[in-house]
Amino acid sequence: MLPERLEERLRATLSRVQGLEKSLEDPEIAVDHVAYARVRRELSPLEEPARLYRQYLVHEGEIREAEEILAGDGEDPEMAELARDQLESARQALDRLAGEIAETLVSEDEDDRRDAIVEIRAAAGGDEAGLWAGDLFRMYERLAERRGWKMEILEGRRTDQGGFKEIRFTLRGKFVFRDMRYESGVHRVQRVPKTEAQGRIQTSTATVAVLPEVEDVEIEILDTDVEMQTMRAGGPGGQNVNKTSSAVRLIHHPTGIMVKCQADPSQHKNRATAMRELRSRLYQLEQAKADRVRSDARRSQIGTGDRSEKIRTYNFKENRVTDHRIGLTVHSLAQVLQGELDPVVDGLRQAERERRLGNL
Repeated sequence: MLPERLEERLRATLSRVQGLEKSLEDPEIAVDHVAYARVRRELSPLEEPARLYRQYLVHEGEIREAEEILAGDGEDPEMAELARDQLESARQALDRLAGEIAETLVSEDEDDRRDAIVEIRAAAGGDEAGLWAGDLFRMYERLAERRGWKMEILEGRRTDQGGFKEIRFTLRGKFVFRDMRYESGVHRVQRVPKTEAQGRIQTSTATVAVLPEVEDVEIEILDTDVEMQTMRAGGPGGQNVNKTSSAVRLIHHPTGIMVKCQADPSQHKNRATAMRELRSRLYQLEQAKADRVRSDARRSQIGTGDRSEKIRTYNFKENRVTDHRIGLTVHSLAQVLQGELDPVVDGLRQAERERRLGNL
């Protein structure tokens, strides 16, 4: 049987699904592709739990019917035997459906199938932090190769030592955001850096922010709210690599969000890419408001970059990677840096699933 709190949630879900299904029959919504897409997007993650709950209600009705027959006076033995069989079958179906419903509610977030925009920034540790940011970028590059994801670099600012002050890129493919969402936060490294002549271990950090990429129909952006600035694209060390003003910076005045793209020689393509990132940042901001947990979307993911805020530590001397959120340690640092993140990601996903089950 379902807990009362969960059943209340399912009743609300079923009611919402019925309302959304009715909306799709509205001729005005049917011809408005933006409105139709919004309704379909809200409806999609609710359809499966609603379908299972409808089956659950059918079997609840069968149980009541069988119990009424068995409680009655003067029924014949054959009818009583049929009622007992129906009662047992319906109870087994309820137990099975209760488990399936719980799995459905916790197994997939509505953002899991989205592509992602990733930002890596050097934080505490000076030159070594920039080198570490570069190592993290290459880790995700190798992860993308393993998963068959497509990577596109939006902008990168290199350090003189060959690392990155900052690099932003998109990842597109199957379940990108589902697995990359857990990378958001402060990544701490403990090792003897190339810049250290005395052989002393140094602790440095880089921050990672991961945003789900959203479609234009999901976030409406008014042209009057966005200011576009153009400039020449720059390369490593700050030199110009483009003699035309192909790089684009977009400023969203209502929120103050600013994004820049210089990935392509075409200004038009850079603007389109920058608009995708702007939509993703606005979407994340809206999600933060809805959750009422985070006041600033990016800061909630990465904090200040201080060493004490780490989500994960990479210790070279001990060949150890520790994810502090779930207390998971693996002694395969070299493999992790080659993009073999499955043990860590699987552990985080399982912990999140158990947390959600506990909240049902």
